[in-house]
Amino acid sequence: MSDKNANAVALRKVGKYLKDSVFSQLKWAIDILGVSDHWRIKQSPLELIYEKTGQKILFRGADNPKKIKSTKAERGYIKYIWFEELDQFADSEEIRSINQSLMRGGEDFKVFYSYNPPKSRRSWVNREAQWESEDTYNHKSTYLDVPAEWIGSRFILEAEQVKYAHPDAYKNEYLGEVTGTGGEVFSNITVREITDEEIEGFDKIYCGVDFGYASDPFVFLQCAYNKNRLWIFDEIYKTGMSNSQAAREINGRMISNAFIICDSAEPKSIRDLREYGLRVRGAKKGPDSIEYGIKFLQSLDEIVIDKARCPNAEREFMGYELERDLSGEFKAEYPDRNNHTIDAARYAMESETNSRRARVVCRKELGL
Repeated sequence: MSDKNANAVALRKVGKYLKDSVFSQLKWAIDILGVSDHWRIKQSPLELIYEKTGQKILFRGADNPKKIKSTKAERGYIKYIWFEELDQFADSEEIRSINQSLMRGGEDFKVFYSYNPPKSRRSWVNREAQWESEDTYNHKSTYLDVPAEWIGSRFILEAEQVKYAHPDAYKNEYLGEVTGTGGEVFSNITVREITDEEIEGFDKIYCGVDFGYASDPFVFLQCAYNKNRLWIFDEIYKTGMSNSQAAREINGRMISNAFIICDSAEPKSIRDLREYGLRVRGAKKGPDSIEYGIKFLQSLDEIVIDKARCPNAEREFMGYELERDLSGEFKAEYPDRNNHTIDAARYAMESETNSRRARVVCRKELGL
């Protein structure tokens, strides 16, 4: 109302939920602000119209992308965009696509993302929320932060009952904490910037390659390891990459003369990389090598991943969870999907994994 050029769009993933959620909420806000006389309410299509200027608040469902792409303001531009129940949208790529369609014709945009955090750490919205930027403000509130009369005594009573009967459910559903599903493989991940100064100070670099070509990506990681901590600070993650292309990219970013440990299932690719001048060898796979490699990574005090430098490693490590069987129980084996960077990290750390495994075997043989 204070900017005659501003219009707004409120979005839900499914259009049929607009009327009883964001549409009702904005009608309530207009009433609370005491400006109902200045707004006209349309039910078909859903619109709120500021009668003084004709500015509009529009409502769209993301289940009809064509309607979003054709959304235009009759005057001014769409300054405000509100994604309600953000976690119901597919991923950050879908959000970017919608924003690109709506953020046109102006210079100043405000985008609001509202949601209750899913309990799974693998949820894309929970991963995005960890990433801070200068142009973003993160706000968190719970029922404890508002006047009790806003929500009613019955809600509070039920919250207290859940608090004592199901503490984890209470933390997630009422306090908005990311409690996890219980199936997360890695609970030792820290996502933060790894600075150039840190990288320059690393004593020993470890490198791993997981081969791929068509649907599976070729993955190369550079890591550092010290005092039971692993830093993952560089990645190549591409499909359709030939061995010669991979070698050129690796040669252009290697910061040490470290051996690169590769998936030994592709001896020809290893030979190709060696002929292109890289110091490579195949991983020495043995019985239960996948399990031992993952358990080694799990045992570390911390795995630090720079999301800006290694977005795919961050996504795969944070999202790696045990699968459930038909009865809802977690399966015993580790899933073989969305784990390309995890495999590359296992190969890179093979010498440390085998060293620790050998010490355990030695202690058992000595009866210690």
